[in-house]
Formats: sequence, C-alpha cells, structure tokens
Amino acid sequence: MTEAVAVPVPPLPEQEYFSIAEACRLLQVAPHVLRYWESKFAVLRPTRLPGGHRRYARRDLETAFRIRGLLREKGMTVAGARRALAAARRPVRAASASSAPGPGLSPAAAKLLKRVREDLQRLVDDLSR
Repeated sequence: MTEAVAVPVPPLPEQEYFSIAEACRLLQVAPHVLRYWESKFAVLRPTRLPGGHRRYARRDLETAFRIRGLLREKGMTVAGARRALAAARRPVRAASASSAPGPGLSPAAAKLLKRVREDLQRLVDDLSR
C-alpha cells in the first residue's frame, strides 16, 4: 500500500495565473515535460484561453510542484506518484463525506455540520426534481 508523501512547495510569486513559460521556469522543467504530466495526472488541468494557450492557476502550480517532487526527488514512477496524490486527497474527502463527527470537533460544531449537510442535501434533492 502506498502511503502519502509530503512534498514541500516553494513560495510562488504574487500572481494568480501563470503562462506555460512562467510555470516551466518556476518548476525548472521543459514545456514538453509539463504537457506530459498534464496527460498523465488528471489533477493537473490548466484552463485554456480562447487561442489555446494554457493558463496555470496557483493550485495547478502547487500540484505540479508536488508531482515534480514525487517523480524527481522521491524517485517514484508516474503510477506511484498518481497513487500518492490520490492517497493525499483521500482522507480529506473521506472526512467530509462521513456522517460521524471528526476528531477535534465539539459536539455543537458536529451538530451544526450535520444540520448544514442535511440542508444542502435537501437543496440538491429539490434541484434534481
């Protein structure tokens, strides 16, 4: 079983979006490498501008830095890095989907979260009709 591996992400410049050239310069990889990662990792999906140019958001770059760390610094394969990224996301998704209160939540907070979840479910049910 693959365990989640923490990879540090360096501080990024104070801008919201980056071109592929800027992303490659920050990541220190060639553009073809970044495009290859996009084809292999579903979590790395930059938006496309009308002319077809890629626009990377900050979260895309953070994901790319994690991928680079797993592949280059940790020496993982692409499949292993995909599993590690999925394992890192899985606890967050499982905790939010469970009906039991998480560790460290007060009973009042757990009750409020349960009520909000029920209200949201009712809204979804109403909208799906």
